[in-house]
Amino acid sequence: MGIVVVEICDGSLINEIDVESIIEAEYPEVAVMESSCLSFCGMCANRPYALVNGKRIFGKTAAECLDKIKTQIEEELAIYA
Repeated sequence: MGIVVVEICDGSLINEIDVESIIEAEYPEVAVMESSCLSFCGMCANRPYALVNGKRIFGKTAAECLDKIKTQIEEELAIYA
């Protein structure tokens, strides 16, 4: 398992893109976990979001959210550098 964990809801709008493959190919130290529910009721249907080490990351589009996830991953990894 990675030192950074990205959690996505399987019902989230972020699933328009293959987040798991993109993130894990670019950041081998990151683990992407998909859940059936992250207990933020209804949020997954409203806009793309994910949790990065427990921090909620949102975007207007799946691509924007992915960019924000990558930014947060970089910030988290900087702690361990």
